[in-house]
Amino acid sequence: MINKNVEKSINDQINAELYSSYLYLSMASDMEERGLQGFSHWMKSQAQEELMHAMKFYEYLAERGGRALLTAIDGPQTKWKTPLAVMEHVSKHERHVTALINSMMDLAIKEKDHATVEMLHWFVKEQVEEESTAEAIVQKLKLAGDRGNGLFMIDKDLATRVPLFTFPVQAE
Repeated sequence: MINKNVEKSINDQINAELYSSYLYLSMASDMEERGLQGFSHWMKSQAQEELMHAMKFYEYLAERGGRALLTAIDGPQTKWKTPLAVMEHVSKHERHVTALINSMMDLAIKEKDHATVEMLHWFVKEQVEEESTAEAIVQKLKLAGDRGNGLFMIDKDLATRVPLFTFPVQAE
């Protein structure tokens, strides 16, 4: 049986991961409206990844005899000034998620919940990648600019991200 304090922190993280998915979908919509299909594709792929993270926590709770308690998700921001502003928000958000994961790790260590510590190692490593990827895109935008040819090249590059899965779209 999972420690109740750890269970609560995992439930809070499920909510945070679902919010992250929502946030990235909102960013995708903003980028799509600007005609930046590559940015939109990257954000939709990121939204899928965040949903997968939520499900990893959900399944872990079930495996440990806990229960996922889903709560309301706040509505995310819907507009950004520039693609650079979007990616700076991504970078800031991923640093925030890293802090949440680190706090969970601290709690699991304090509660001597070794199984949760082991599970969280995957997320700690994942956040290193998330922060690095976001910051690399920010740096490219700062270097190339978020207008004209530089933006076009970055958009084209972001379109190559392989999503976790695709949704079938049916025209009627």
